[in-house]
Amino acid sequence: MKSSNTKTIVFVTGAFVSNSGWNPWKAYFEAKGYTTYAPAWPFKDAPAAELRKRQPNDTDLAALTLTEVIDHYANFVKSLPEKPIIIGHSLGGLITQVLVNRDLAAAGVAIHSVPPQGIIPYEFSFLKAGYKVLGLFSSLKKTYLMSLADWQYAFTNGMSLEDQIKSYEENTIPESKTVGRGGLGSAAKVDFKKPHVPLLLTSGDKDNIIPASLNTRNFKAYKANGSVLEYKEFPGRNHYVLGQPTWTEDADYILEWLDRN
Repeated sequence: MKSSNTKTIVFVTGAFVSNSGWNPWKAYFEAKGYTTYAPAWPFKDAPAAELRKRQPNDTDLAALTLTEVIDHYANFVKSLPEKPIIIGHSLGGLITQVLVNRDLAAAGVAIHSVPPQGIIPYEFSFLKAGYKVLGLFSSLKKTYLMSLADWQYAFTNGMSLEDQIKSYEENTIPESKTVGRGGLGSAAKVDFKKPHVPLLLTSGDKDNIIPASLNTRNFKAYKANGSVLEYKEFPGRNHYVLGQPTWTEDADYILEWLDRN
């Protein structure tokens, strides 16, 4: 049965940003006949501006773990009448890979995915863009909010200052340092040898925080077992790929890929 026969999509949000970033994607796929969902993480179901007002003393969010976020999405997916297509971005891409590994998806698309456990992210740009969320020199009881300067480097490099500021105000929210650390542990484990439903990994050649080379190693970690596995690198994409003017080209490619698989 092709994944395209499944008419439900669950979008999985990454770290640092509001789930509202999926709204244009939801509208795009709903216009193609899909039913779509983009559930917020626990303790993030509020507008970005409101969540920023809670910084840094949102103790519930600060205590949130990656395991809890993954289970939150797993339970949501299990509540649906059919296995959905799962599409995730960044840490949401990692969560997508985990949920595919758990046999909870009809197909999976991991966009600029944080790599699973065992794939060492040694790229300098990754370390520069992402180390602060680990909270190595600060309290885990306080949340982390990416500064505009960090947002410009990690997400919106190459964009105009006006667009960088606008995207920051619309999307950026506090993050749990505990979740960030979880990406280094067993919660992020994927069995690369296990057969799986069709899985597409995408990357962008301008992405600083999840560079294409890291996505390539993620893709190559999977072992050939007859499962559909594809990789696509898009030119000109930074980590704000979901909101760049080119996002419809990415969505078009994903839709065509789903139709093929």
